[in-house]
Amino acid sequence: MNLFLACLAGYSLGNFSSAIIIGKIFLKKDVRDYGSGNAGATNAVRAFGAKVGLVVFLLDVLKGVLAVVIGKYIEPALGQYFAGIFVIMGHNWPAALKFKGGKGIATSIGVMLPINPVVALICVAVGLTLIVLTRIVSIGSIAGVVLAPVVVLVFARPVDTKILVLTCALSAMAIFRHRSNISRLFKGEENKFKKKD
Repeated sequence: MNLFLACLAGYSLGNFSSAIIIGKIFLKKDVRDYGSGNAGATNAVRAFGAKVGLVVFLLDVLKGVLAVVIGKYIEPALGQYFAGIFVIMGHNWPAALKFKGGKGIATSIGVMLPINPVVALICVAVGLTLIVLTRIVSIGSIAGVVLAPVVVLVFARPVDTKILVLTCALSAMAIFRHRSNISRLFKGEENKFKKKD
């Protein structure tokens, strides 16, 4: 029962779409009407500019952190892992938005930060470096999350099976949500990122 409550708490938090809420309340705009149409931080930068996009990013990270903290409080042994997976599911496929959400990268960072900050920061550093070098956000986003299980195997000693399973789940969801980006990357058609001033 406690695990179910942890999952429910995580999924409910994931349904809080900061990109849509901030856009509609403060800017009277819907982020889904711009760019990729996704309700995430990257598209918020495209639609609303870097400052608003940063706020959206930080809020998306925060809900990942909160989900883990709440999940651990509800069920100390496994609650944080289940809540972490479900908050990303709620962000990516929110029932409140007809299951059309973001791609979960910022929330994945938020989930990993309290569970293993070293893994989280290494993956963020690699992702940001690739974004700066290529100016293609999807490359950094995908690489950063997909690298997480490898970082766990290399740096988390002894290897924690629960964290390894969590990072594999995060990677799988990220790959699935970025499948159209991956297709464009192979075709050389992925657009380089240009922020709105």
